[in-house]
Amino acid sequence: MPQKVNPIDFENAEGNLGIANALLTYYDQKLPVSRLQRDLSDSTVRRTFGSALGHSLLAWKNLTRGMSRVDANEEKIRQELNAHWEVVSEGAQTILRAAGRSDAYESLLTQTRGRVFNETSYRLWVESLEIDDGNADAFVGVSLSRTLVWQSGWWMK
Repeated sequence: MPQKVNPIDFENAEGNLGIANALLTYYDQKLPVSRLQRDLSDSTVRRTFGSALGHSLLAWKNLTRGMSRVDANEEKIRQELNAHWEVVSEGAQTILRAAGRSDAYESLLTQTRGRVFNETSYRLWVESLEIDDGNADAFVGVSLSRTLVWQSGWWMK
């Protein structure tokens, strides 16, 4: 099917990252442990650092090649972001916590669970919060900036 991208680059990246992570995890477990005697196993292990780094490099090259073959539907992304303001709920929760609200999670839960936020409902919710104007501006700024960032296409550069 011509509209589909063969995922071989992503699959190769996944395999190489798996090998690299396995080796690096082993290094983390093996190298800090000293048997306080002549231990030549460390030198054998250290000789394989290049393999772990090589697999990491291969994975990133494959991932980069795969990503270069994927196109984003910018108009669809823009429409989705404008229709679903609830995607910034994590950021809103962080701002609420910074403003000293201990019920940040619960406040967002009641507003976002199973609901769709649009710009109007988001602004009404922010106005109903008992926080200072600076933090309220930050809420709206987060939402507007996420739309502007996607519209600028920073992720395509």
